[in-house]
Amino acid sequence: MTEDLLARRARLMGPEVPTFYRNPLHLVKGEGVWLRDKAGRRYLDCYNNVPHVGHSHPKVVAAITAQALTLNTHSRYLHEGVLDYIERLGATFHHGTSQAIMVCTGSEANDLALRMAQAVNGKTGIIATDNTYHGNSALTSGLSSRRPPVGGYPQNIIRIPAPDSLAPVGGSREGQAQAFAGHVKAAIAGLEARGFGFSSLILCPLFANEGLPCVEKGFLDPTVAAVRAAGGVIICDEVQPGFGRAGETFWGHDLLGFAPDIVTLGKPMGNGHPIGAVFARPDVMRAFREVFAYFNTFGGNPVSAAAAMAVLDVMEEEGLQQNAREVGAYTLDGLRSLSHPWIAEARGQGLFFGLEFLTPEGAPATAFVADVIEAMLERGVILNNIGRNRNTLKMRPPMPFSRENADLLIAALQDALEKTPVRA
Repeated sequence: MTEDLLARRARLMGPEVPTFYRNPLHLVKGEGVWLRDKAGRRYLDCYNNVPHVGHSHPKVVAAITAQALTLNTHSRYLHEGVLDYIERLGATFHHGTSQAIMVCTGSEANDLALRMAQAVNGKTGIIATDNTYHGNSALTSGLSSRRPPVGGYPQNIIRIPAPDSLAPVGGSREGQAQAFAGHVKAAIAGLEARGFGFSSLILCPLFANEGLPCVEKGFLDPTVAAVRAAGGVIICDEVQPGFGRAGETFWGHDLLGFAPDIVTLGKPMGNGHPIGAVFARPDVMRAFREVFAYFNTFGGNPVSAAAAMAVLDVMEEEGLQQNAREVGAYTLDGLRSLSHPWIAEARGQGLFFGLEFLTPEGAPATAFVADVIEAMLERGVILNNIGRNRNTLKMRPPMPFSRENADLLIAALQDALEKTPVRA
């Protein structure tokens, strides 16, 4: 059956359509933190942040159904639902980003945010890290390190070294914040010299795709000062760390203690329903509206707004941010208790974890991590990898993840580590 589906995908979708795992999963049902495949086997989902409050949450499903039975229409008609949502979510920000444009995906949100920044200062130069991902649009794909764009990276984009726990920028963890800011300053000067000027810095506050490095509160303070001094705009991509996943704070940027000018949201916002948003200060939004004639047919439509509002309801009713804080700490302790000679570092924040592996020679254990992922799949646990060399296990479960789920993860991981042959 899997072979038939793979052949059908290739015939109907073209060659090399990405799938997870060497033997791709054929999933048919999700509930809470669990997924089931076509054969009825159950898997603990330790990877998917899109079903933020759990797969097929009944309250979110009910909200979508009720609104779809009532009205779903173009965003250029008036409707209270989207306004109620913007007002409610905007109250979670503490730095004046009170106005929003609703979109359908995180890629759209980041593309729009970059154009907002250009409208603010009239410049087009962009800075991002060199191991990041911010979307699939023409503009955002130029930031990604996955595959260079046709014709090479645009000259108005400079990518700087990403923070790293084990190979820190500047050579030490203590000096990494200043070294990172130094690269930002050099990139600003480079963009000015190229004639584009410096428009914006875009980053994920947990540096998730970069490998989830350990960075402390205040890490970005020197960088923020450099950006402000140059008249640039700071864009914070909260698609992965936002909505309470960090545990201690609702937003990743609050964890680091800085105030972005623009915040972008996506995937988890509607628990899988396609919705995203760009929140900005009123002065930023005004500049954008004066330069661009923008609308989005389905962004923030009544059904999407209902789904997103239900996610916030469930977050509050089920105490999911607190759960992320408490179960996250418990899970991280479990990861740090694992025994294997190639474990270099276990790190995490709330319900987001990285487990990095290096060979005895200090080389990235990329092949070994790939084998462990497959071994975990055999044990009924879904996870994946991140980082520049893909040698860090990535665990980012839905928010209802429990201590019992964590115990299952840790036990399965210890067993997999003991029985997976080592290879670099």
